[in-house]
This record gives sequence, C-alpha cells and structure tokens, in this order.
Amino acid sequence: MPEEKAAFTLDREINSVLATDCGSTTTKAILIEKVGDEYRLITRGEAPTTVEAPFEDVTAGARNAIREVEELTGRTLLDEKGVITPRRPDGTGVDIYMSTSSAGGGLQMMVAGVVKTMTAESAARAALGAGAIVMDVIAVDDGRKPHEKIQRIRQLRPDMILLSGGIDGGTITHVVEIAELISAAEPKPRLGIGYNLPVIYAGNKDARPHIKNSLSKKVDLRVVDNLRPVLEKEVLGPAREEIHNLFMEHVMAQAPGYNKLMSWTPVPIMPTPGAVGICMQTASKEYDLSVIGVDIGGATTDVFSVFGEFFNRTVSANLGMSYSICNVLLETGVANIMRWIPFDINEGELRNRIRNKMIRPTTIPQTLDDLIIEQAISREALRLAFIHHKSLAVGLRGVHRQRTIGDTFEQTGSGETYIDMMDLGLLIGSGGVLSHAPRRAQAAMMLLDAFQPEGITMLAVDSIFMMPQLGILSTVHPKASMQVFDRDCLIKLGTAIAPTGPSGGAKDGDPCVKVELEVDGKTIVEEVPYGSIKLIKLEDGKKAKAIIHPSRQFDVGKGHGHTLETTVNGGVVGVTIDARGRVFDVPQDKALRNKKLVEWFTAMNLYPEDLLKKYAQV
Repeated sequence: MPEEKAAFTLDREINSVLATDCGSTTTKAILIEKVGDEYRLITRGEAPTTVEAPFEDVTAGARNAIREVEELTGRTLLDEKGVITPRRPDGTGVDIYMSTSSAGGGLQMMVAGVVKTMTAESAARAALGAGAIVMDVIAVDDGRKPHEKIQRIRQLRPDMILLSGGIDGGTITHVVEIAELISAAEPKPRLGIGYNLPVIYAGNKDARPHIKNSLSKKVDLRVVDNLRPVLEKEVLGPAREEIHNLFMEHVMAQAPGYNKLMSWTPVPIMPTPGAVGICMQTASKEYDLSVIGVDIGGATTDVFSVFGEFFNRTVSANLGMSYSICNVLLETGVANIMRWIPFDINEGELRNRIRNKMIRPTTIPQTLDDLIIEQAISREALRLAFIHHKSLAVGLRGVHRQRTIGDTFEQTGSGETYIDMMDLGLLIGSGGVLSHAPRRAQAAMMLLDAFQPEGITMLAVDSIFMMPQLGILSTVHPKASMQVFDRDCLIKLGTAIAPTGPSGGAKDGDPCVKVELEVDGKTIVEEVPYGSIKLIKLEDGKKAKAIIHPSRQFDVGKGHGHTLETTVNGGVVGVTIDARGRVFDVPQDKALRNKKLVEWFTAMNLYPEDLLKKYAQV
C-alpha cells in the first residue's frame, strides 16, 4: 500500500467504516461502527453486481447494496457523487469507505518460470497469494513445443503475466528464451483496447537488459526483485505488491465503472482473494496460531494457510458445489462420494443427482437424503482442494544441495509440505455449504472429515463471508478489523481433540484417549475408544482446563502415550473428541460402513435421530 494511503489513518479517528465486496454475482456492503470501546458490525446489505450489460457500471450495484444499509439504519450514506466521507456533524456519511472486487472474473494471470517445480512454482505462489487466478504455468520443461506455448499465451489473454527464472548471478539463457516466447506471442490484455499487456519481470537481475530489449516495446514491462535470488530463499513481497498496483492501474481502470468507484475511496481496491489472505494473516498474528482457511464456492475452492512466516493460497478452479460439481465427481470417483452416504443409493441415480445440481446451480437440498449427498460431495471437494494446496505449500527446492541448472531439470515432484496439522491452531470454513449448513455440527463434521486435523484444533465458520472487507480494513485499522472478525464474523464451533496413531495399527474398540475437562468447578471424564467420536457440550465463550491421556500408541502433541494439559475453548457445537485415528478411512464393507456412519452422525447430533435410526436399519 502506498505511503500516502497509509497516512490516511493519521488524519482523524475512525469511528464508522463502510466496506463493499463487488463479487462476480453479488455486491455485499457492511457498516462497522465503534460501540463503546469496541468496533462491531451494525448491518449489511447486498445487491446484484452490475459490471456487465445492461448496466456496465459497478457503482450501480454498490449503490444498491449501500442503499439497503441506509434503509436498515435510517442513515444517509450516499449523495450524487458517491459515498459521503468524512462523516458530517449531522451524522450523514462515514469516516472511511473501502472496497474489494472479483467482479468481471477477478484477476486472471499467467505465470512463467524456467523450471516448473522451482521458479515457476514460486511465481505461481506469488500470483495466488496476491489474489489471482492462475490460468496457466509456462516453463522451459513443461513438455510443450515453443509454438504451442505461443499459441497458449495468445489464446488465454490474461490480465497480466509474471515472469521469473534464474538465481541472481546464474545463467540467463533460459529466462531470456521465455521472454522471447512472450514477445513472439504479442499478447493482448483481456480488458482495454489499445493498452499494452502488463508483464512483471521478477527473475535473475543479470538478465534485465536482455528482458527489456526483448519485451519493453511490446508490453508494459515492470521489473521487481527476483523471486528466487538464491535457491534457498523465496522473496514474494515485491512481486505481489506490483501485482496489486497493476491490478489497480490496468484491470480495475478498464472495468466498467471502476474509475468512479476508485474516486470514492482513499484506499486502493484489492482483489477479493488477496484481501481474504490478508485477513487470514492478520488473524494468525492476532491469535498467535497457525491458521488454515477454506472458501468453497460454486465454481472454485480457495484454501489459505499461515504457518509462521509461510503464507500460501491456492485456487482449485475445477472444484465447487454447483458449476464445478461434476468435476468433483470426475476427480474423486463415485466410490469416494458414496463412502460418506449411510444409505443405499444406485450409482446411476447419484450421478444424475450430481448432474442436476450442475445444470440447476441455485437449487438447495429439499430432503435429508439430498442434504447428506451434498455434504458428502463437499467433503471430497474440500479434501481434494487441500491435497492440491499441500502440493504448493512446500519448502523450496534445491535447499542445502549443490546443483547445476541441469540437475534441476531431472527432478520431479516438489519439496515436503510445511503444513503440520499437529501445529494447526485454527481451521476456518466459509462458503454456502459450510456457512449455511442447517446444523453447525454438520459444518464441524465436514471440516473434520476433509482436513483431518490433529492434536488440538479450534474449528470455526465465517458466518456471512465478510473476510474480504475485514482484510482490506486490516490494512488501515487492524484493531477494528480483528474485533469485528472475532465477535461478528467467526462462529466458533468449538475445539477438536484428535489423537494420531498408527494407520491400520489399532482395532475398533481399542483404548485410545481419556479426556478430563474441568468446567464450572465440575470434572467431566470421557474415555473414547478407537474408531469413535464423542461430543461434550461446552458453550461458546467458555473455556475448560483439559487433561488429555492418550493410550501408549496415540499422540495428541506431546508424544505417544504422553499426557497433555491445556485449555480448550467452547463453541456452538462443543468439544469434539475424534478418536478415529489419523489418517482414518471409512470401512469398505457397505453394511459396516453404514453402521459406522450412523454411529458417528448420531454422536455429533448431525441429523434428526429418528431418520438416522431408519438408515441404521437398512
């Protein structure tokens, strides 16, 4: 964020904030105000986004969403020029207005690097972390012929290209080759006629003169620090900052009505996923916890992770719950979906139900069977998206090893993921299937089954998906952002206690874990055998001292068989003791599987008990 924008917070005290998120289909507005000593969400409004014909003016949708806030509060926030800022003595207007956007398809990028599993992977991480959708990854070793790469660049028409490659002082040949491919393609941007496509160069500094010679006359070339100055180091900040700048200058400036929207706010408009990422990072710092967040939508599933200094975001563009639901079926297979369904259903009928959801994406489940099937599919979409995320959330290739550029081309795969589920402190879910589940315990169970957290983990869902607005607010007023995030955005489901043990090394019913909870002067003791789940009610806002005794082959964070003393937080679901082991699998035998699913669902009180009994008798 430019320094003159950051200085905004010094001008006056911020007591009221209006923020919008202009999504691809819906524009959402929230009003935050200082109530006593803390900031709270006052109300929210939403309206259809108006970036496309017949309106072709994003501010029309923004005005409609803000008008709903005006009606609900009885206050005037708009005039003919836009949002009234600063707040006037008569109470009209707000102290600051800000906005995020993914309208018009969001930020669409291509990235290019020398080696697919090294610099190209670093470039993808930089783009994804800045809130982009990565359309394709071009690399010297990606298996395509030069003319195929040129055709691909011309065909996709991205908003911008991020080019990286080579360590500082290393060979320049390969990265110059890629620059020449981009030059030969003469790519045109998706938005804006007569504008040159922005290309960010973040590679070997010794190659800069050659890159400028090759590209400067054909594209809008920006040069930033190398993403991988040495093999052991990854520097993503400068590239991400330049992506944000170009997003404002090129993508937003060409989108219908955005120049008008930008004139309403002193804070640069930010890509929606980038703002969510900032919110996750701020939350991780505020709570001093490692955080994983997931947003499962109709077409895509975004996963965010913050572990210490590492932040990553991935977009699984083919995994979603409506438009992309058939891709989930294709990628995971019908058997993996059926393993979460505790009743008999014909494979053909299941496929047809899934296809119906794709062609009627706005429908919602009408029966319990429909709901269970939808939540079974969501488990698989979340599981696959997390696998994809872990494949990119890895340590750097080449660390502590002598190598030449020739060595790196022969290597396959990626480094080990830095995601340590035992270290995970907070798991946040958002998106319709999680945020709007009829019972909160269903959201908790979907997160447990898909992510399989280990040790002690707090589970939460985003109530109304206002993380984008809170993310951009945190760049100006972190305190206000986190107070609203904690009190009005997050719905705390409760704590999960999940011992890890030998995969396949224990049998159902074997001793697994004993948990003692001290609540309001009373001690609750639960012994949970292997293969079972137990739910202990502990209200939201309450804490309990926990003494956890795993049996000798299980671990809750202190080592196998070692007792852990800690404090656990309550929630709307409570404390879940998940003794199914890690990594657990559902039984293959259909009758046994149905029995176990009904047992688990009953323990968590997921669905009406009389209907679960009906399933148990099938």
